[in-house]
Amino acid sequence: MDQSVRRSVTAVVTFGGERLGEVGPFPVDHPRWQEVGPVARGLEQRLGVPVLVLRLVSVEGGEAGRGGHVVYHAEALRRPEAVLEEGSVRLDEDPLRAAWATADGLRAALAWAEEALRGCGRPATGPAEQVKTWNLSGLVRIPTADGPAWLKTTPPFGTDEHRPIALVASVDPALVPGVIAAAPGRLLLEHVPGVDCWGLPEDAMLDAVGRTVAVQAGLAAALAADPASHGLRDRSPRRVLAQARELLPRLDDLSAEEHGRARALLDGLPAAIDELDACGLPLTLVHGDFHPGNYRSDGCATVLVDFSDAFFGHPAFDGLRPQDFLGEQRWADVRTVWAAAWSAAAPGSDPLRALELAAPLMHLGYAVRYQEFLDGIERSERIYHEGDPASEVRAALAAAAGLGTDRRQGAPIGLSAPGR
Repeated sequence: MDQSVRRSVTAVVTFGGERLGEVGPFPVDHPRWQEVGPVARGLEQRLGVPVLVLRLVSVEGGEAGRGGHVVYHAEALRRPEAVLEEGSVRLDEDPLRAAWATADGLRAALAWAEEALRGCGRPATGPAEQVKTWNLSGLVRIPTADGPAWLKTTPPFGTDEHRPIALVASVDPALVPGVIAAAPGRLLLEHVPGVDCWGLPEDAMLDAVGRTVAVQAGLAAALAADPASHGLRDRSPRRVLAQARELLPRLDDLSAEEHGRARALLDGLPAAIDELDACGLPLTLVHGDFHPGNYRSDGCATVLVDFSDAFFGHPAFDGLRPQDFLGEQRWADVRTVWAAAWSAAAPGSDPLRALELAAPLMHLGYAVRYQEFLDGIERSERIYHEGDPASEVRAALAAAAGLGTDRRQGAPIGLSAPGR
């Protein structure tokens, strides 16, 4: 993490629905907008009362979710003695606001978690510590005598994570965190020791890749009949193609030339999907965001976290996901391990060809997913994802151009059609 990029923060503070005023600007060392723990601690130091950050209101400057001047809405849990400057930031209502981005909703989630912990005989031993909040989740650490528990809140368009976690645990329980309690939009998890696997040189990530393939292979037959009964959205290749056809006319930030190329890509994908089917890998549980930041390792055990994007689809989507987060050699290592694991799990299959064929579809799937984010979140939070659907369509076009030739047409798959 680049600590040289800093945020400047202003917070509009309320208490019980009453606007108290503004605090700031003040500097925060951690650059990422959704990492609100340092913001909450900075406000507590200045106000002398516990504070929860509810949501992002606006950003000036910064990029890629980092740096700049960020305005937040924060809720004081007790009325501070200090008199705050009135300020000029408006707090507007938004029908798509996440439940945990409201004072009542966040208090209710914390009360639910604390009651669940009392019910299993491990009550909280101190105040909850807010770690993260943004449009996709909220994350709070709750101390207990048996180690911290983690409250995660998620939106309606997210997968109920306890269900794919249970599926994975049925095959490899050590690969996923323990679930203490679950409710719609709420998850209470055991602590996972270690660190996220960003940039780790050791083989923790490679171990997770092979184990995940074994889980996916083991679940495929049971999920094939009715994935929806397991709480999984259908993101199979043909479903992704249908969703991409619906999405494309909505993307005004693509040029006319890009729209034409994208339509040609979609027209050519049915043949590519047939060839992908012939590679012999089964449809199964897909993590959906299988990058190194979602593996945690303490040097002994590796655990896969964050199943909010999980779906039923082609496992090559997970196989491809680490590529954008790794150097060339590390990606080659991951690809080799992934392909070898699938070759062992599905004898006679062609995993490496599946990765090639699935690449445009994977990016189209992410275009659809990012549009779901934009359609499901409040306006001020869209800054995190604006432009992402179009960027993923462009990535799909680039992947198709590098795919090699359609063995029947002699041209890049999806970028030419019969008679052209």
